[in-house]
Amino acid sequence: MSIVAAAAIYFIIWWLVLFAVLPFGVRSQHEAGDVVPGSDPGAPQRTAMLNKVIMTTIVATIVFGLYYTNYTLGLITLDDIPLIPRAFLN
Repeated sequence: MSIVAAAAIYFIIWWLVLFAVLPFGVRSQHEAGDVVPGSDPGAPQRTAMLNKVIMTTIVATIVFGLYYTNYTLGLITLDDIPLIPRAFLN
């Protein structure tokens, strides 16, 4: 696997993990009881994006490490996954 391919796969994993991590710990202004006039009550009170980016990077690095280990050792291949129509494997 080239460095460019590894970076592209890591970026895709990072982006997917970011969207999974974004809702963690979010409290709306309505839940906090502090609605800013003119804003939606469902808007987040505080986003804590730095924490989410750090968490995303940690989780994405672990997932990429698992992927790369599987890729180099060939532990699970497409042939090992049942229910994939053989037409997609050719």
